[in-house]
Amino acid sequence: MISLGLKTRGLQPIGLDIGHNSIKMIQLVTNGGQIGVLTADRARIDADINGDEQERRSFVISAIKQILAKGNFRGRNVVSCLPNDRLKITSLRLAQIQSDGIEHALRREVAQRFGLDPDRDAMNYLVAGDVREGDEIKSELILFAVDNETIKSHIEMLKEAQLRPVAIDTIPCALFRSFERSLRRRGDRERTVVFVDVGSRFTTVVFDRGGKISFVKQIPVGGEKFNQEIAAKLGINVSEAQMLRETLRAEKGPSRLRSDSVEQSPAGDEEPRMQCGAFGDVKGKLDASTRQLMVDVVSAVAGELAKAISLCLRYYTVTFRGKRVERAVFTGGGAYENILLDVLKRQLTVEIEVAQPLKGFDLSSKRTNLNFGGDRRDLLCEWAVAVGLSLKGWNAA
Repeated sequence: MISLGLKTRGLQPIGLDIGHNSIKMIQLVTNGGQIGVLTADRARIDADINGDEQERRSFVISAIKQILAKGNFRGRNVVSCLPNDRLKITSLRLAQIQSDGIEHALRREVAQRFGLDPDRDAMNYLVAGDVREGDEIKSELILFAVDNETIKSHIEMLKEAQLRPVAIDTIPCALFRSFERSLRRRGDRERTVVFVDVGSRFTTVVFDRGGKISFVKQIPVGGEKFNQEIAAKLGINVSEAQMLRETLRAEKGPSRLRSDSVEQSPAGDEEPRMQCGAFGDVKGKLDASTRQLMVDVVSAVAGELAKAISLCLRYYTVTFRGKRVERAVFTGGGAYENILLDVLKRQLTVEIEVAQPLKGFDLSSKRTNLNFGGDRRDLLCEWAVAVGLSLKGWNAA
């Protein structure tokens, strides 16, 4: 294992993942191909403030300052990501042309499809690979775009939180980067893997082919959809539905789709379970009718998500002919949802596993400044995006 003895040349920037329900901050330190966690911390965002953009912004700034005040993070360089609901992503196919021709085509696409100004707003792209269309070979591109005001506002928030932004990333790229190092073996490069981050409001799907991102899709279904549907069926508010869902998850036990036998806390991005009140007994267990209703609701939403992911798989196999997807790796707080995993296992035609983005990292028990949430030191699958952000700019070679 590597020593975290403050060799600043191996110090990575702070990876800051500001989600809908929580803020995650992690800082890694590297030594050649070895990676350790210098420090990590998180803060929960109360659902009550998410409806007020200014109140949420003020809370995020205050929470980051409080985390920094503890003194465990070194420096103020930070890499953060733009929220999924402000980022525009699409795939498009162009004739094989020079880079200046690609630039012109993308500027036209940004204006026509997204209504953005290519002279003012930001755009970037990845080359996914060559595809055959009839008798022609064309280039498949992934286009990312965001309006300038979103970027300005994001940078101002980071500066107000006393951070120094050195890069702004996207969730798909950070997600891919957190696992990129594990795809460097020759055998892995010949396989196609899909990474699926089940967040609160969006599910992000990223395909890897040959160690490169080849397809990205944002699906507007996440953990919040489960809570909203339960709340509607039971006539309660979303916060109560979230806590009942946590109780249900705990009753169903740890996920069975894992690669080790460590006891799994099902908390994910959410708080410990509550007493069930009118929906259960004094011991905090759900009554049978409530439990069945919730299972049915969660299963229905899970089926909706599984169908959307299946369409992604179909698009990929048609676009990149002969490239079969072998496994799907799930991250995010939603990856702790046992019912969802069971539905995905039944409906998808690929092997499914829950990610461990910090597997193989130095998480020395001598350090006490690692707050991953509760006492979990096992899957930590909801930390994948934050890990990928902190790894930006690192090259193991």
